[in-house]
Amino acid sequence: MIIVTHGGKFHADDVWAAAVLTILFPEAELLRTRDPALVAAGDFAVDVGGIWDPASGRFDHHQKGFGAARQTGVPYASAGLVWREYGARCVGALSLAHTGHELSEETAREMAYAIDADVVQYLDLADVGAARSAPGGYGLSVVVSGFNPNWMDEQRLGYGEAAEQYQLEQFRRAMALLTDVMINAVKYRVGAMLAIEQVRQSEVLEGGRLLFLRNGALPWSQVVRKEMPKVLFVLSHAIAEQRYMLHTVPVSAESFKARADLPEAWAGLRDAELAAVTGVPDASFCHNGRFIAAAKSYEGARAMAALALKSLEELA
Repeated sequence: MIIVTHGGKFHADDVWAAAVLTILFPEAELLRTRDPALVAAGDFAVDVGGIWDPASGRFDHHQKGFGAARQTGVPYASAGLVWREYGARCVGALSLAHTGHELSEETAREMAYAIDADVVQYLDLADVGAARSAPGGYGLSVVVSGFNPNWMDEQRLGYGEAAEQYQLEQFRRAMALLTDVMINAVKYRVGAMLAIEQVRQSEVLEGGRLLFLRNGALPWSQVVRKEMPKVLFVLSHAIAEQRYMLHTVPVSAESFKARADLPEAWAGLRDAELAAVTGVPDASFCHNGRFIAAAKSYEGARAMAALALKSLEELA
């Protein structure tokens, strides 16, 4: 099997597309060329060839008259075209390989759609000139472009076989980067999905206002915001750090504003200073923003939670 994409300078969209296909067909050969005969002979032609036909493995978007776009209006480049066809299958393969969890077809599709919304569409936007870089001023598209040989490389290598080999090596390095991005995106979403039931089943204390998580690495924020309106603080065990954390509950994913803040008197204090103010001997810190605090023991963090709740009652 041969995956063909164009030679010369590469961009994030063709690198992403080639990475997806390589994950699914790891034994395939990667060929970078613009030779029409070689392009036509490939099992897949990505970002080259002037044809969009998923059934025959053709994923170009440069041809005259091409206007395919998502329902949101975001246009497709080769990253999105390949992801549209193979994204769910890729998500399923990465989940099984890197989490050991086999996803249903529906769940894999939902995750693939979410990754398109978070990452892939921005690569397409940058490629078609609708965004300078995506996301951010030094975003993923710019990072991938940085793997291309610059003028100093070209001057050093010339334009023969050595230059082509170097460019292929750089393309593969960019593929490895985007493969890691995909893996992390899938692992994050699978982890969040599997954590939901554990968060739901966690112990609720202080009349429903405090949730205790035995594993502080569990992603809890979305579940608590949507399903636990009474919870004001979350107490969690940071296993790797050997301490207990007290968190506020953000009102939305986009905001630091919390349902309730930790006491103002704790802000920015550490160790002995915080212990003196709280009366908790092993209190270790409270962030200036009053959205997180810590103690060395469960008992200490639990006492701090009780104090924080009491201060809210006094303010009311």
